Amino acid sequence: MTEIEIIAVGRMKNSPYALAWQDYLKQITCPVTLHELDVRQDQEHKKITEKIRDDAYVFALDERGKSLSSRDFAGRLQNLMDQARPCIQFIIGGADGLNDDIRNRADFLLSFGIQTWPHMMVRVMLIEQIYRARQISAGHPYHRD
Repeated sequence: MTEIEIIAVGRMKNSPYALAWQDYLKQITCPVTLHELDVRQDQEHKKITEKIRDDAYVFALDERGKSLSSRDFAGRLQNLMDQARPCIQFIIGGADGLNDDIRNRADFLLSFGIQTWPHMMVRVMLIEQIYRARQISAGHPYHRD
């Protein structure tokens, strides 16, 4: 089974976002692991790079990336799972975003729009889209076009 990992700078702790995160996480049937990196800003890129697996398909969340509809995102995720990719990783950088080395390593730059979003909210938006993608792939009526 394909493992999904989210590499994110900062810790949610007991924020309201943490409750929403847990809610979605409980409903997803595939394994999802969150790697929270609580590091100084000058260490972010090094620590993120250390977590990137060689065998992973990497989505880097970046405002310069491509926006996907929920159906397109679901299709892309399902195709990777059908290919039996061992791991799909999503990277959420810190306040200054991701450096070119990480963006260049990524297989896909994913954007949730050109607006600036709080990092903790992006995590919830991402886990919701993963949940929605799994529901779409299962043929569940969760998603409405």
